[in-house]
Amino acid sequence: MTAPLQQTDAAPAGQPEQPRRRTAVDDGDAAGLGRGRAAAFVAPAMLLIAVFLIFPAIWTLYLGLTNWRLTGLAAAEPEFVGADNYLDALNDPAFRTSLMLTLAFVFFSAVVGQSILGFSLAWAFRRLRQGIRTVVETVVLMAWIIPASVIAFLWIALLARRDGTLNALLGTEGTAWLLEYPMQSIIIFNIWNGTAFSMLLFSSALAAVPPSQFETAKMSGAGTLATLRDVVFPNIRGHVLTNTLLITLWTFNVFAPYLITAGGPEGRTEILGIYIYRVALKEGALGEGAALSLIMILINLVVASVYLRLLRERKT
Repeated sequence: MTAPLQQTDAAPAGQPEQPRRRTAVDDGDAAGLGRGRAAAFVAPAMLLIAVFLIFPAIWTLYLGLTNWRLTGLAAAEPEFVGADNYLDALNDPAFRTSLMLTLAFVFFSAVVGQSILGFSLAWAFRRLRQGIRTVVETVVLMAWIIPASVIAFLWIALLARRDGTLNALLGTEGTAWLLEYPMQSIIIFNIWNGTAFSMLLFSSALAAVPPSQFETAKMSGAGTLATLRDVVFPNIRGHVLTNTLLITLWTFNVFAPYLITAGGPEGRTEILGIYIYRVALKEGALGEGAALSLIMILINLVVASVYLRLLRERKT
């Protein structure tokens, strides 16, 4: 087998041909920066990633293997305890209860509440005039961009036992919503707070559905349910999975309910983020809190991998 001929540039008659010069594209460097300058451009971003992501992750892993505390002898001279923190967490009934509360909170407030309400709003407002749609989307988006502390204050005023707005509207004066229905309260609170994202995502998804398919369904006499089943959902299935993935992860890690219930009463709203806060900061067990945080990260990775696999299967 002979070696491939080397490409050369055309040379004037009577002069030897010169080898073709390698270009930036030949080197895989389309921008022509070179490796040194390209590395210099990337270096600030990599430094930020290392400082705010990689180092905290390694530090959390290390803390989870020690008995480090905020105060006392263990704060000055922490000891290596290995996997004891992880085993203690998995065997702790309070941790299992918190995990079950978190799963229920995520399912009802994110997977069911935000997805259904967000899609319903997007479907209901898709035929409105552009000006009206802009106003409605702006109002709904305000619930998403207002700081959590302000939202918590508004909801405490709404659900207060005395002079609460909800009791005044329903004529149920004296009902302590946050004490009698704490889990339901934070679920509705999170639905109200996070629906804007789902609505905007589904609005964009519905706008991408070919109008000809809606016209065909209308001409064939298909009703709303048939149109949703046969036209809409097959086109936006990827958007549904993406929305479910994002709001599931956000809700699983949310801490805002602490501002209105502080995990109470009697731990009935102590979802995983609040439980870790209590263990690590209120009780001062930084090592155990770090182990719990790593368990929480692993759960997030499992959830994300499941959704990504579903997305991959859909594309194939």
